[in-house]
Amino acid sequence: MATDPLAGITVLDLTNVLAGPFACHQLAHLGADVIKVEAVGRGDLARNLGADPELSARGMGISFLAQNAGKRSITLNLKDARGKDVLKRLVRTADVLVENFRPGVMDRLGLGYGALKAENPNLIYCAISGFGQTGPWADRPAYDQIVQGASGVMSVTGEADGTPTRVGYPLADTVGGLTAAMTICAALNANPRGAFIDVPMVDSVLATMGWVVSNHLIGRVMPERQGNENPTSAPSGAFQCADGLLNIAANKDEQWQVLARHLGRTDLLDHPDYATREDRKRNRLRLRAELETVLTTRPAGAWAEELNAIGVPAGAVMTVPEVLAHPQITERDLLARFKHAPGVGRAIDVMRIGALIDGARPSVATPPPALGANSADILGGLGYSDQEIDRLRAEGVT
Repeated sequence: MATDPLAGITVLDLTNVLAGPFACHQLAHLGADVIKVEAVGRGDLARNLGADPELSARGMGISFLAQNAGKRSITLNLKDARGKDVLKRLVRTADVLVENFRPGVMDRLGLGYGALKAENPNLIYCAISGFGQTGPWADRPAYDQIVQGASGVMSVTGEADGTPTRVGYPLADTVGGLTAAMTICAALNANPRGAFIDVPMVDSVLATMGWVVSNHLIGRVMPERQGNENPTSAPSGAFQCADGLLNIAANKDEQWQVLARHLGRTDLLDHPDYATREDRKRNRLRLRAELETVLTTRPAGAWAEELNAIGVPAGAVMTVPEVLAHPQITERDLLARFKHAPGVGRAIDVMRIGALIDGARPSVATPPPALGANSADILGGLGYSDQEIDRLRAEGVT
């Protein structure tokens, strides 16, 4: 079917917390059979993270629920020779393995790319890390905010006269995960298959900063914080209205002219300080103040409707609950509801993939798994007998 283009692909997910689980979650939505390989007794650290302490205590933390639906879970002690053997058996039947340990960890376990490639020459092995498998920072531990700071993202985020600010969600983890998923899909298209993919979060983030980086590399412009202002044009940014902020992107001359006329400020069109794009950019703060004398008289939503109708791009700055409740989201199947999620005790709503294929939203069919919920089935599928599985459990291998 069009909505499961990765049907028949098996992915081994050895990752923790966000970047790796998010990458594998995208692959699961696209139809892959994702087997989450977790540590015995504790599992993915994200199982204990999130805004609901009770769920975190149960090992079904909200941070885990957010990006693990559709996966199967097996627990393995990879320091035990028998646990290593199970993983190698899984590798023989898999197409992809994804891990986000610090560089060198898998090699020290005897489970690095070289060892696993010997088990399956067609294996696509993806290693996600903060700074890559080589280089002077390779051994550094990396968390999202560390990478946001190291990549320059924080230096260009925040008010011009303020301090560097982190983006309000785990940008580096998410971009790293998307980069991994994209590259894995490309590798799956190769013939013959088999590859080692090195995905540094810092590289992934820098690759998305094309305009900022190129303005420096080519234009020799020092990247700076601009707050809510768009440095490429004016009036373009966030403007105060009666009840909140309104984003306006009047980036073309004709859009600026239509905006000024609609607000009843045709006097600004004849003002020499605003005659050209460069003039408006130089005097953007005074121009914003002039426009806000009118914009503050009405709600942002009302202005957005009117301005979009006349060809001026605009949109109210919304809260997360507001946008999730909006028909633009609710009518396009972005949220999935699982009425029964193991270990949760109530229905949960989670995000699906951010794309439609032929008008349909790819989506997994099962909720996030309890720790080790599928161990017996997976081991049985590898040829282990019930007695062998019981022994592995009793001795802490699974």
